[in-house]
Amino acid sequence: MTVAAISVEQVSAAYGGKLALDNVSLTVPRGTSIALLGPNGAGKTTLINILCTLRRPDGGKASVAGVDVVAQPTRARQSIGVVFQDSSLDDRLSAWENLDFHGLVYGMAPKDRRARSAAVLELVELEDWRDQIVRSFSGGMRRRLEIARALLHEPDILFLDEPTVGLDAQTRQRIWQYLDQLRRERELTVLTTTHYIEEVEGADMVCIIDHGKIIVQGSPDELKDQYGMRWLHVLPKDPEAGKAILARYPEAKPLGSHALALPANDDAVADAFLVEFRDSLAEIRFQPPTLESVFLSLTGRQLRDQADGQRDAERAAGKRGGRR
Repeated sequence: MTVAAISVEQVSAAYGGKLALDNVSLTVPRGTSIALLGPNGAGKTTLINILCTLRRPDGGKASVAGVDVVAQPTRARQSIGVVFQDSSLDDRLSAWENLDFHGLVYGMAPKDRRARSAAVLELVELEDWRDQIVRSFSGGMRRRLEIARALLHEPDILFLDEPTVGLDAQTRQRIWQYLDQLRRERELTVLTTTHYIEEVEGADMVCIIDHGKIIVQGSPDELKDQYGMRWLHVLPKDPEAGKAILARYPEAKPLGSHALALPANDDAVADAFLVEFRDSLAEIRFQPPTLESVFLSLTGRQLRDQADGQRDAERAAGKRGGRR
């Protein structure tokens, strides 16, 4: 019987009496790409912290590569690589020194550290900057170095907690290309938490988590077939028009910036809405079933608005703090 890469059984966790995880269960086969989707505070990071041995669960059991994360945390860490949401590089050291120190922590022999450091720097296209101090790196370069560091000791499982938040679209695409290459080359299991739904359309498995519970899980196509809806996205011309639409269609979901989404699987409903409100709209478009629509249908919220808000805040912080 093949051992699951990740096994979570009835795990619960609380902070100050507030439940962060509520009897969560999850099994991830080896070599699987899995994404956890959910708003801030849903429990995603708490679950990763437990699987990475950074926090003990208050109840239940969890294991990685067949190793109990509570009973054998040191052994469990040998099987995992982690890219945290916040940078954990030492920016006073060079790229090579950051990797070398990581290899020392994992007890790698000098020869292996040198060979693996060269290999992962080449993978993330940073070999020409190996001796540069990390403080001079851009945000995208730092993130690529963190991925290289997480892969240095050849883990079986890679945890990525919001790995591309605040990065430009081109850098985000390159990061996913690196990870796809690794998954093709060996059976690397990748668990990602993200706000960017389009990044996980190609994942093997998606879990939507909210209020500490996994609401649904399955492949992207399975979730879209079962829970996806066609939505009519509309932008009223003024607040009064928006109020009128909500009064007539209370099932409409707010999308931010005064926009609304109406369930439109039935063409007759869409036709009736357009007859009544066509002249009150500044913009209108149909949205076919997507993972975004699955999330909206199940939670009543749109993940994209939260991602954009977080990204804008991080960009503002970056401008205040200088080049990153």
